[in-house]
Amino acid sequence: MTNVSQTMETEEDLLTLLHIKFYHPQQHCKGLYDSLPLGTRSRCSADDPLRLGRDAQACTYSLADPKVSRKQLALNAYRTPKSPDMLFSIQNLSQRGRLSVNGSSLGYLERMDLPDKTLIRFLEYEMVIIRESGEAKTSFEVDMEVLTVPPSRETCTCVPGRAPVMDTGMVNQNTAGLRELGPLETDETLIYYK
Repeated sequence: MTNVSQTMETEEDLLTLLHIKFYHPQQHCKGLYDSLPLGTRSRCSADDPLRLGRDAQACTYSLADPKVSRKQLALNAYRTPKSPDMLFSIQNLSQRGRLSVNGSSLGYLERMDLPDKTLIRFLEYEMVIIRESGEAKTSFEVDMEVLTVPPSRETCTCVPGRAPVMDTGMVNQNTAGLRELGPLETDETLIYYK
């Protein structure tokens, strides 16, 4: 009996950890993350998928956003015969929208393996998932936090369709209605005329 107890303690100390970091452009004025255990580690069973979506009963973690699918995505833990590491795959559970994983698009029920650091996008959400290896085989931990800036800005991955725009001070009729897309960039090059 002592051996089992010591084994469990050892496994508990060496759990794989998923850091999940969220960003949404309107996160300050909406209670999007009210149901998430921010700032505390949660223990999850490795044989159950970790689901994220709007439905708190069907999902492990829920987002309070009517635009999010009832079941948006799932993270599945797995192991390979040649490695002691617990690895993860991601699956798109939304029939309404695509899921972007490090720039690769996943349709409904499509899945892919997650690298140790991953940028995930759906709707207006951006998530970074960072995996820290552990040796436990039956469970892992999740730590969630909210980011103040979009992770795509920090990693220099541009959002498709949002090319930088030079602000010249003149209004162009073709771009006059696009100001709500985000901040404009200014060209700081000085031009001297002779």
